Amino acid sequence: MPDLETLRHSASHVMAQAVQHIFPEAKFAIGPAIENGFYYDIELPRPLTPDDLATIEAEMRRIVAQDLPFDRSELNRAEARELFEKRGQPFKVEIIDELEDDSPSIYVQGDFVDLCRGPHVESTREIGAFKLLSVAGAYWRGDEKRPMLQRIYGTTFPTQEELDGYLWRIEEAKKRDHRRLGPELDLFSLSEDVGPGLILWHPKGSRVRVAIEDFWRKCHFDAGYELVYSPHIGRGELWQISGHLQNYSDIMFSAMDVDGQDYYTRPMNCPFHIQMYKTKTRSYRDLPLRWGELGTVYRYERSGVLHGLLRVRGFTQDDAHIFCRPDQVEAEVLGVIDLALSMLKAFGFEHYDVYLSTRPEKYVGDLDRWDEATEALKHAMDTRGMRYMVDEGGGAFYGPKIDIKIKDALDRAWQCTTIQFDFNLSERFKMTFIGEDGKEHRPYMVHRTLLGSMERFFAILVEHYGGAFPLWLAPVQAVLLPIADRHLAYADETANKLRALGLRVDVDARREKMNFKIREAQMQKVPYMLVVGDKEIEAGSASLRSRKEGDLGPKSLTEIGEMLLEEIAEKK
Repeated sequence: MPDLETLRHSASHVMAQAVQHIFPEAKFAIGPAIENGFYYDIELPRPLTPDDLATIEAEMRRIVAQDLPFDRSELNRAEARELFEKRGQPFKVEIIDELEDDSPSIYVQGDFVDLCRGPHVESTREIGAFKLLSVAGAYWRGDEKRPMLQRIYGTTFPTQEELDGYLWRIEEAKKRDHRRLGPELDLFSLSEDVGPGLILWHPKGSRVRVAIEDFWRKCHFDAGYELVYSPHIGRGELWQISGHLQNYSDIMFSAMDVDGQDYYTRPMNCPFHIQMYKTKTRSYRDLPLRWGELGTVYRYERSGVLHGLLRVRGFTQDDAHIFCRPDQVEAEVLGVIDLALSMLKAFGFEHYDVYLSTRPEKYVGDLDRWDEATEALKHAMDTRGMRYMVDEGGGAFYGPKIDIKIKDALDRAWQCTTIQFDFNLSERFKMTFIGEDGKEHRPYMVHRTLLGSMERFFAILVEHYGGAFPLWLAPVQAVLLPIADRHLAYADETANKLRALGLRVDVDARREKMNFKIREAQMQKVPYMLVVGDKEIEAGSASLRSRKEGDLGPKSLTEIGEMLLEEIAEKK
C-alpha cells in the first residue's frame, strides 16, 4: 500500500486531469501533497462554485475507474520546455526555466501530462476514497503582482472509513471553532477600532482566565517559584544588549520617543528578569532562582496570519526563567516537566508528543555546555519514561529545547510547553554568580512556558471542550432560574449563599417561560441550573439540573454547595 503522501500527490494529478477535461483552457501551476490532503493551483476562466467541485469529483471517479497507469519518463530541458509550451502551460515553462536538473521528469496518466519528480502510485485505481473540500485564491509564487490562481483543496485516504472519520473531524472542528464560540458565549471579541490581533476579554472570558491564572499561580508557588512583575516597555539599549533589535526587529513594534530616547514595547520578558537578577551579587547558595511572570508581550504579526486568539499581536505568556548552577540543571528540568504535565492533566490534556531539538549549525556558546545541556534534557525525559522524537539541528542558536505538543479532543496537536536553554543572554548581560571556589561563574539560564500564552491556551481550551468547560473553569458554574417574579428574592438570596462558597453564580431574572430559560442556559453551556419556585422556597432547596445528566431532582442548598465544591476540587 502506498504511503499517504504518495497517495495524496497522485490524487492531485487525478484532480488536475479532471479539471482539464472540464476546462480545457486551464493552466496548471503546482499540486503538492500537504499534511491532511493535497491542493492544486490552477488558472481558470471563471471562479469555481461548490457545484463545480461536485462535477470535478464525478470526473475524478471516472478517471479512477479507468485504471490509468502513471507513466514516468525523462526529457532534456529543451524537450520539456517545448512540450509544455505547446500545451499552453506557462507556469510549467517558468518552473522548467528555473530547474537545476537538466533532465526533468514528467508523468503521464491518460491524456494528462505533468512536470513532476514523483513518486506516484502505479495506477489511478489505487487512489482510494477522496473528497474535494474547498477553493481559495492564491497568487502565483505568493506574489500579489503575479496572476491570481484558484487553489482547489482535497483529501484522500486508503479507505472510506478513514475519509469519513476525517470529514467528521473537520465538521466537528467547525462547530468548536473558538472564533465562532467566543462571541456566541460572550467570552471575547476583536475590534477594528482597537486594532487587529488585540483581544478584548469580556466578563465571562475573564472569569475563565482568572480561574486559569489563579491555578497557575498556586501551582508555581507550590513548586518553589517566586512571581515577579515587569514593565511593558523598555529602553532601546536594553533590547540592543539582548540582541532583539538585531535578530528580532521584524517582530518588534516601532520605537516611541520618551525624553529623547527610544523605547520599545517588549517582545519578550527575559531582559527584565535578568535585570532583577543583576541587582545584587548572587552566590552559588542562592541558586536556583525560579521566577515566573504572566507577562504581556507585543509582537508584530502580518495581518494575513492573524487568527482569532491563536495568532495575535498582544498576548500574555506564562513565562518563567530559572537561573541555576550546572549541577542543578537536570533536577530543574525534571521539575519543569513534572509541573507541566500535572498542570496540563488538570486542564484535561493527557496525550501529547514530545520533541528534543538539538544544536543547529549556527550556534553560540561552548560545545561542552551544549552537550551538557542536551544530555540533561535527554536524561530528564528518560528518567520520566517519556517517549520523544529528536529534531536534529532544530534548536535555537542559543540553546537546545524540549517541546511538548498536547493532543486535544479531535487529536489535533498544539504546541504548549517549551523548555529552552539559553547560552546567549547570560553572556550578553555578563551574568555571574560566586561559586564555592570564590570565583565568578556564568549561571545556566532556562526559559520555559507551560501553557504558552493565555490567549492561545484559552482558544485551545474552547475548542477542546467545544465551549462546554468543566465546572472548575466554567465562567458561570450555576444559574438560578426563578419560576415567577415572586421567587426572585429567594433566587438572589440563594445565589449569594453559593457565591459565599466561592462559586460563580448568576440569576436569570427575565420574564420568560422556564423551558426557554433552561434552553438558554444549555446553549450557554452552563454546567448546573437551579430551578426555584414555591416548593423550593418552602423546603429551602432547589430543583437541580445538570448540563450533562438532565434533571437531578430537588436538593438542599447545603447538598448542592458540597456537590459542586467536590466536583471543582476534583477538576472533573
